[in-house]
Amino acid sequence: MCLIFIFIFMDWWQALILGAVEGITEFLPISSTAHLRLFSEWLGIVNSDFSKSFDIFIQLGAILAVLAVYLKTLYRQPKIILKLIAAFIPTGIIGLLAYPLVKSQFMDSFWLIASALGLGGLFLIWFERYYHKKKVKSGGLEQISYQQACLIGLCQALAIIPGISRSAATIVGGLALGLKRSTIVEFSFLLALPTMLAATGLDLVKSTWSFGRPEIMALSIGLVMAFITAWLSVKWLLRFIERHNFRSFGWYRLALAIIVVIYLVVR
Repeated sequence: MCLIFIFIFMDWWQALILGAVEGITEFLPISSTAHLRLFSEWLGIVNSDFSKSFDIFIQLGAILAVLAVYLKTLYRQPKIILKLIAAFIPTGIIGLLAYPLVKSQFMDSFWLIASALGLGGLFLIWFERYYHKKKVKSGGLEQISYQQACLIGLCQALAIIPGISRSAATIVGGLALGLKRSTIVEFSFLLALPTMLAATGLDLVKSTWSFGRPEIMALSIGLVMAFITAWLSVKWLLRFIERHNFRSFGWYRLALAIIVVIYLVVR
């Protein structure tokens, strides 16, 4: 059997699809974790330690995409890095404490995912109506205070629940603090760098999985695909927010939650 085309736990085309799903959804307020778990289920991928590690590891592709887009910004405005660290601290503490529960329980609960998607969608729709009337106080990335950064990090910690969405939590938190839509979207992109690096590193340290050639092939395919699609997704979202709000994502989340519930009932 050719290892290039057939993997023990995942076919090459499944790794390709999941990589694309990660890249497209990571920076949109629709929960990449929920989409990865759902697509894994629908593609018939075996639920194993490797599949869970795969979902986390391919986030490196999305991280590299953000780095490619914002490397010059970080070089020219190094103080942003300190604010990203401040935002990451509460997320890192909560994430470290909750890691065992998330990996063993939350990731396998499709009812939890459906609930988080639906409730998050309803909240996003409601919030956009509220935010439309709110006066924006802050300007660019350099004007984000350390206090605001820490509060955004606390909001991001909610995303340990699959279906909440890291980007949705940070973006809504930033908007509620009075940040410009473009500013908090960019800060959410950048906050993914320490957050996903830490999540990937923690998973690799705690995982007892020994990666062989087939698994490394699957990880490589997924990572490259995640990089390409994440780069395109970041560029698209920056153009999208110039004329639109996130209400459409709220309706999408709600529709997906209904589809998941129907699937769970009839399967």
